[in-house]
Amino acid sequence: MKNPLPQRLESLDVLRGFDLFLLVGLEMAMHHLSAAVNTPEFHSFMWCFTHVDWEGFSTWDLVMPLFMFMSGITIPFALSHYKEAKDKSLIYKRIFKRVILLWIFGMMCQGNLLALDPDRIYLYSNTLQSIAMGYLISSLLFLHTSIRTQIITAIVLLLGFWGVMELITVNGYGGGNYTPEGNLAEWIEREVLGRFRDGASVVNGETVFPDWYRYTWILSSFNFGVTILTGVFAGYILKDKSLLPTKKLAYLLIIGSFMIAIGWIWGNWHPVIKKLWTSSMVLVSSGYCFLLMALFYYIIDYKGYRKHTEWLKVYGMNSIAAYMLAMCVNFSCIGHSLFHGLEQYMGAYYQVLITLCNAAIVYGILWCMYKKQLFLRV
Repeated sequence: MKNPLPQRLESLDVLRGFDLFLLVGLEMAMHHLSAAVNTPEFHSFMWCFTHVDWEGFSTWDLVMPLFMFMSGITIPFALSHYKEAKDKSLIYKRIFKRVILLWIFGMMCQGNLLALDPDRIYLYSNTLQSIAMGYLISSLLFLHTSIRTQIITAIVLLLGFWGVMELITVNGYGGGNYTPEGNLAEWIEREVLGRFRDGASVVNGETVFPDWYRYTWILSSFNFGVTILTGVFAGYILKDKSLLPTKKLAYLLIIGSFMIAIGWIWGNWHPVIKKLWTSSMVLVSSGYCFLLMALFYYIIDYKGYRKHTEWLKVYGMNSIAAYMLAMCVNFSCIGHSLFHGLEQYMGAYYQVLITLCNAAIVYGILWCMYKKQLFLRV
C-alpha cells in the first residue's frame, strides 16, 4: 500500500468512483427497491440497472467496459518513464505481478477460492481477470511500440475477432452464428475450460454447461486488450501537456462519437453483444467511455468543480479494495442484528434497508482507508 501519486488526474478518480459507486453501492439496493415498489413504471426504469439478455446495449452494460477503459488511461501516466529504459526487468516484474494478483482476486470474487470447494474452481470468469488480460496486452504494446503500431494492432484485433467468428466453423459452431448456443467463442470456452468454466458441473462423469451462463472469455481476451488500449489512447490525449484543455475535450468528443457511430453501423453485420465482447461492442462501449471521460474532465479538471466530489474519490482511489469488499464480504448480518425488529413493519422494503446498510459499511471502511491514505494497489 502506497501513497497516491502527486498530480493525479482528478477527473479519472471521480469517474472511477462513480463507476464503483454504481457497482458496489447502488445496484443491489435498486433491484430490491424495484421488487418492493413493484410497479410497471419502476420496472421499466430498472432497464438502466440491468444487462441486456444478449444482443444490444444498456447503460448498465457500460459499467464493466468503463472500469477496463480507465485501467488503460493510467498506463501512459504510470509507465511512460519505463518506455526508453534499456533494462525493463523491473517493470516486467510489476506487470506480471499485477496480472497474477488480479487473476487470483478474480477467482476470489467468484467465490471459487474462498468456498474451499474443488468442484467450484472456475479459472476465467471475472471482470478483474479480463482487466488482467487486457492490461498485459496493452502495457507490453505501450512499452515496445509506437502509438501508430498500437492503433494498427487494435484494428487488427477487432477485425481478427470478427473474421474468426465469421469464417471459422467447428462442429456446427461459428460461421457467422451469433446465437448464444452456436457461436464459436462458446465452443472454445467449452473445449478449453471444460469443467473449469463458470457454472459447469460434472454429472455422471460428463461436464454439463448451464443455459444461463453465456459469457465468453478466451477468444474475447483479444478484444479485452482493445478495450484497454482505447483507454491508453485517451490517456495519451489527457497526458499531453502540449494540448490545450479545449483541444483535449474536442479530441475526446470527436473520437468517442466516431467510435459509437462506427460500432452501431458495424453492429448490423457483427452484432453488439457484451457477453461475447464483440468488436462492434468494443467500439460502442469505448466510444461512450470517451464521452464520459470528456464530461468528467470538463467538469472536474477544466472547470475546476471539485466541491462534493470527495465521496466519489473514496471509491475511485481504492477501486480494487471497493470491488473486493463488495464481492467477497457480506456485512448484511450487521444490518439484520441492528434492525431485525423493523422487518415486520417494513415488509419488502426491509431488504432495501439491509442492502443499504451493507453498502454503508463498505463505504465506511473505504472512507477510513482514504483518510489514512491507505490504497490497495496491485
